[in-house]
Amino acid sequence: MNQFDTTPSPINDPNLRNQATVRHQSLAQGHLKLPNLIVRSAFTIFLLYSLLTLVLITVVEFGYLSANLALILGVSFGVLQFIIGPWMMDLSLRWVYTMNWVQPQDLPEHLRTFVTRVCSEQGMKFPHFGVIEDGAPQAFTYGHHPNNARIVLSQGTMELLTPEELEGVVAHEIGHARNWDMALMTIVNLVPLLLYYLYRGLTRLNRGDKDKGLPWYITTGAYVLYIVSEYIVLWFSRTREFYADRFAGKVTGNPNALATALIKIAYGLAAQETPVGAETSKRRAGNQKDEMITLNLSGNQSPSTWSSKPDKTEKKENREIVGAGALAALNIFDRKAAVSMVLSSANQFTTSASSALDPEQVKSAMQWDKWNPWARWYELHSTHPLVARRLEYLSDQAAALGQEPLIVFDRMQLESYWDEFAVDLFLLCAPFLGALAGVGYAYWNNAFQGEWHWTSLGLAVALFGLGLLVKNIFRYRRNDFGAKTVTELLSEVKVSPVRPVPATVTGTIIGKGVPGLIYSEDFVLRDNTGILMLDYQQPLAIWNFLFGLLRADTYQGAQVRVTGWFRRAPVPYFEILRLETLSDNETRTCYSSYASFALSVVLMIAGVIMFIR
Repeated sequence: MNQFDTTPSPINDPNLRNQATVRHQSLAQGHLKLPNLIVRSAFTIFLLYSLLTLVLITVVEFGYLSANLALILGVSFGVLQFIIGPWMMDLSLRWVYTMNWVQPQDLPEHLRTFVTRVCSEQGMKFPHFGVIEDGAPQAFTYGHHPNNARIVLSQGTMELLTPEELEGVVAHEIGHARNWDMALMTIVNLVPLLLYYLYRGLTRLNRGDKDKGLPWYITTGAYVLYIVSEYIVLWFSRTREFYADRFAGKVTGNPNALATALIKIAYGLAAQETPVGAETSKRRAGNQKDEMITLNLSGNQSPSTWSSKPDKTEKKENREIVGAGALAALNIFDRKAAVSMVLSSANQFTTSASSALDPEQVKSAMQWDKWNPWARWYELHSTHPLVARRLEYLSDQAAALGQEPLIVFDRMQLESYWDEFAVDLFLLCAPFLGALAGVGYAYWNNAFQGEWHWTSLGLAVALFGLGLLVKNIFRYRRNDFGAKTVTELLSEVKVSPVRPVPATVTGTIIGKGVPGLIYSEDFVLRDNTGILMLDYQQPLAIWNFLFGLLRADTYQGAQVRVTGWFRRAPVPYFEILRLETLSDNETRTCYSSYASFALSVVLMIAGVIMFIR
């Protein structure tokens, strides 16, 4: 019997068991066709540049931009993105990452032979390879065109995967290069960038000259089209990800190898991000301006933004859309917003990665992707499809090649999770709903009572604090920090960025959250069932930076016990409350939860004082 048994999980109800059997027989028949890549690429580029042209023509017609300047603007950004970016990425990897470029002869013999064969068949030059010296898995590619592609792997990727799995991951990255994804993602990412800066320029123009400014609906329309273009880019990126997977399955002749690699190195890694708001957009254009104009000039994203955790300047649940950088679409997973790397299904993990996968554990890990409403919400804002969907296509490709599919997800959903989703969404928005209610009260006072007092806005501050307090009580529950394994945590379906599973996990620190980044403060923990990202978060960003730069390396290889909260957003991560090294019982505490509670109380008190004055 094949080690990847695809028989359904036991179901007690006979009717449900029959339904599961029928569904199992209907899946993985080799019939899941992908859309035509050339047609979809052409349609996406046409649609995006039509939106850009619409805005440029409107601005030109109102006399605020000459036609020649509009043309020069677009061409200049495109040239800079394509030419300068890969060199900027080279410099970034050299300066802030523990990465070394290696010669082909320094690669494992099987990998060198495989890449040589594939490149010969595809008419490509042998890519440049870089190795990040870190135990956490990572893989991505960048460059100008197929013949100068760079493929970067972490040491952890090479150690955790079998030769066949490693070849599948590298084939995926070669697929991105072979399909010209580096150039195409640069081209499509140019449109949101230009639309955003046009919107910002028009806004400044309106503020500078009220009499000659553009009508409000022009600037609003530019912003709306910017948002639309972001979603089009994300949709396009997800399509190309499926094609890179299919290319890997084709050239290896073994789609199951890439599937097991996806399960091992990063199950659930799909960047999530919530829609852009005015404030996050302002930060994007301001605080991160250099990132967008320099390291993104090639259509490649700054390594600091592949962080396996959210940006500490924002709450995890309030993130901006991914689509500003092409490199996010060229990783094995979307690393900009990813918060975990999970070896979700090894029966007994070893550094040789020789363990067999338990299909039932894999299905348990897939349940969140398949059933929780948060999963589709996050996929909508991600450069990558949900891992469960990628596994379905790879399993179907295996069936089309006459092979037994790795995993057929045949479990029946026995309950709805929309009620939990509604509660989570309410609590996520509770502070802002409170503030909105307070502002509404102040407006009512002004409109109907004929009185306007700025002190009435104190109610908005107090209600914001109250909402934050309620949210924190739910988000940082401390009722039971029971011992859990990585696999047990992954099987949880009722979990989200705001709905945690309080737990204690024990294992070994094997790497940093961002592989090779010298100031990464997060960790990757391994127990005997898998690996999980640990989110180290203090109230001040400088505190995190200094810990990552000066102290994080001392934890590498240490046996630790970690208490905190397991979350998915959409990928799994563990927010640290206490980190204890077992060798000397030294304990380090993260105070972000305490600071958040304190902030909510301070806001409530300050708001009440403002209101009653």
